[in-house]
Amino acid sequence: MPESYDILKSYSQLKAGTISGGNLVQNVRDLTLINISNDMKLVIACDSDGGIGSKQHDLVQVPERILGRFAVRVPLMEMYAAGAIPTVVVDTLAVEMNPTGQAIISGIREELMLAGLDADKILTGSTEDNVPTVQTGIGVVVIGFVSDKDFKPGTSVLGDMVICVGTPKSAPDDEVDLDDPDISDTNCTRLLGELEYVHDILPVGSKGVIHEQAELARCAGLKLLPVAEPGINIRKSAGPSTCTLASLPEDKLLELRKIIKQPVFIIGSLINGDD
Repeated sequence: MPESYDILKSYSQLKAGTISGGNLVQNVRDLTLINISNDMKLVIACDSDGGIGSKQHDLVQVPERILGRFAVRVPLMEMYAAGAIPTVVVDTLAVEMNPTGQAIISGIREELMLAGLDADKILTGSTEDNVPTVQTGIGVVVIGFVSDKDFKPGTSVLGDMVICVGTPKSAPDDEVDLDDPDISDTNCTRLLGELEYVHDILPVGSKGVIHEQAELARCAGLKLLPVAEPGINIRKSAGPSTCTLASLPEDKLLELRKIIKQPVFIIGSLINGDD
């Protein structure tokens, strides 16, 4: 992507076919980024769930409102972890509007409200009202904006401590409760992003802490020196981002523990890749 970015020039080139859309797109972790100016990016995060709900063939039986809250929570957390501001939320529901879709949407709206967002203005989407469905399927896309100076991925520095906020849990092995005080959530991730001494933030998903801790270190060109006993199963799936990694100076850990309600586990420290 060019250092000096001119969106009008890029639009003209796209229209003329002299460049493709892929020339303007950058992928960082699970995020898709599009430069819209020299110092501003459009950020896209998404997540999907299938076989979770209360329909006949759903493997994991949960109320649709709970599904909606968890479904939007994951991309929202990814957005806040990147330092971005959520601006548009799109739900793509492979179920009928009434009653299943309405219940899912009510959960999405509730989670947006708890995150301080106006669902009436930013939420849109679609449902499947032509074909009867016997299993629940849902996708959620969150679109936002971030300035280059606020973009967090890869901002860890040598000597940072890596912590895990929250305990990894995932269905069907665990009962994942929205009000579980041991798991990370949207507001926790947003709060981490507001602490100036917290550098990189990375929500953990189905690949577990062991995968994401290496990704966090790699993005900064560093290597993780793990602690012997982190106190959690780092190989366990964290499902709908029930825990979150963060990097920060070691001397700020005590201050962070006073602010964050969820349990905090020390995962390791960042060292030079050649060490």
